[in-house]
Amino acid sequence: MGKTNLQKLFLTGLLTLLPIWLTWVVVKFVFVLLSDISRPLIGPGLQSIANGSPAWSWVAASWVQNGLALLATIAVILLSGMMARRVVGQRLLRWFEALIKRIPFANLIYGSARQLLDILQTKPDGTQRVVLVDFPNAHMKSIGFVTRVLREQGTGRELAAVYVPTTPNPTSGYLEIVPIENITPTDWTVDQAMSFIISGGAVSPESIPFAAPVAKDTP
Repeated sequence: MGKTNLQKLFLTGLLTLLPIWLTWVVVKFVFVLLSDISRPLIGPGLQSIANGSPAWSWVAASWVQNGLALLATIAVILLSGMMARRVVGQRLLRWFEALIKRIPFANLIYGSARQLLDILQTKPDGTQRVVLVDFPNAHMKSIGFVTRVLREQGTGRELAAVYVPTTPNPTSGYLEIVPIENITPTDWTVDQAMSFIISGGAVSPESIPFAAPVAKDTP
């Protein structure tokens, strides 16, 4: 087998295993994160059951604790979603937000995250949510989310606050202030843009606009 064939086999194997490995890393991260949230509550209870009877000693195994902790966390998330749709849940949420606002620094983090999530669920007036901006230079484009439309002081020119997320973690990124005429609108949804970002561009529609629209001269 020649050197070229070995290189092709190696590249094929790498491209085959890489998505599997990335999927495992993401799933493992989410699994451990969710399990750690509920383990302090689940672990002591299971340990007391195991100590009470030798027949139930298996419930103290780490895989059992991890599994039940994950299920408990998912149940809490689903319950929170159900409560958020009820009047009582909305009142509790408003009470919690009022409490957070009294805590220095925590109110900034929670408020900013809450506003960003709310903004991404709505569409700004007259501006497409998912856009392309010149970043990091004029010859390259990056996916961005318009979070607000501003006006330049003095001239009144429209400016867009654009959040440019990073790949593969869209929770970190850059905030750019871009003139409206310099952004390239797209017909992508937020879900499509997120899939494009997280997959490193592998998951995307077949076509995308690249050049900003040419401004029309007003008579």
